[in-house]
Amino acid sequence: MIFLIVLAIFLGTEVIKNVPALLHTPLMSGSNAISGVVIMGSIIVIGHARPDDYLTLSLGFLAVVLGTLNVVGGFAVTGRMLAMFKKKK
Repeated sequence: MIFLIVLAIFLGTEVIKNVPALLHTPLMSGSNAISGVVIMGSIIVIGHARPDDYLTLSLGFLAVVLGTLNVVGGFAVTGRMLAMFKKKK
C-alpha cells in the first residue's frame, strides 16, 4: 500500500507538472465535477448513517465541508484564470 501511495504521488506530480497552461481551466472544471460527486456521496452516507454512529456522521460532515471548500476554491481559481483571457478595456 505504501508503494502505491508513493507511486500515485510521483505520477500525479509528474502529470500536473507537464500539463500545458491552456489545459488548466478544463482540468479545474473536471476537478470541480469530481468534488461535486464527493459532496453528493458524503450527503448520501450521512443520510444512511445511524443516529448513534458518530464516526460515520463526523467523517461524512468532514467530507461535505472539504468537498465544498474544494469546489468553491476551484471555481474561484477558474474564474481568475478565465479573467486573464478577457480583453482589457
